Amino acid sequence: MFKLAHISDVHLGPLPKLTLRELASKRITGYVNWHRNRRKHLFSNALELMMSGVNQHTPDHLAITGDLVNLATGIEIRAAADWLKLTCDPVKTTLVPGNHDAYVPGARDKALAAWYDFVRGDNDPLIFDKEHRLFPTITRRGPVALIGCSTSNATLPFSASGYFSSRQARETVDLLKAAGEEGLFRVVLIHHPPIRGATTPHKRMIGIRRFAATIATGGAELVLHGHTHLNTINYLQTRDRNVPVVGIASASQGPGATKPPAAFNLFSISGQQGAWKLHLDRHSLNAKASGMEITCRQDFSL
Repeated sequence: MFKLAHISDVHLGPLPKLTLRELASKRITGYVNWHRNRRKHLFSNALELMMSGVNQHTPDHLAITGDLVNLATGIEIRAAADWLKLTCDPVKTTLVPGNHDAYVPGARDKALAAWYDFVRGDNDPLIFDKEHRLFPTITRRGPVALIGCSTSNATLPFSASGYFSSRQARETVDLLKAAGEEGLFRVVLIHHPPIRGATTPHKRMIGIRRFAATIATGGAELVLHGHTHLNTINYLQTRDRNVPVVGIASASQGPGATKPPAAFNLFSISGQQGAWKLHLDRHSLNAKASGMEITCRQDFSL
């Protein structure tokens, strides 16, 4: 039995004071939005309780599907690096970036360099090299292959869209086919939801049809994403099966907001190729913000 935990949208805070240069960019809109809306519901206690719940179940691996920070300032990126080192084991963690991790041009490379031990896959160099086309990544752990994809890119103000390129699609197909030939359970990690209508147009994934074709061609058993701050279960249709596509609430969301409180998905994976078994327990922060409780249990036919 392989246990895989899934969290997303950590949004470590509070925000640092921004310089005039930082304010003279897209960050000004995010800064105003955070102070007017997000800071009322995102608080560190939720994240601490959620991570405590994750650790109690001693998962074999942790998948983080993006947005560790809010505005991708240098202070935030370094704070996220410290949080990762204190909280997670790089050997047992796979991270893909989100749109907030690439909030302005240049931020994504700085974030990837700082978090590289948690991002790189089995085939990547030991030292971060921004000339190396990092994604997709592949990490093999026991019977599972985690394929990390990136939709993270800097966008204009009031846009939070992601992009899945044709180059990344081709290389992801190759990794998926190789992992399938090895008899591994293939989990694809991506930040933006690869489901039509899952979010508003200005937050969508550009290349969504390309991603669906990638899964249909390469094959996969599970897709995990973040971005929406919602607990969702959808499916991508292939010729052989419907592939579960599972989202999760923000890891720092407090109770009482319009979005669901902090949660993590805990998957139990057993069986073998052609006869995989997948079970989901979703653990959510309770209404009193005093601990975690199971709010969803589901078995998937693969």
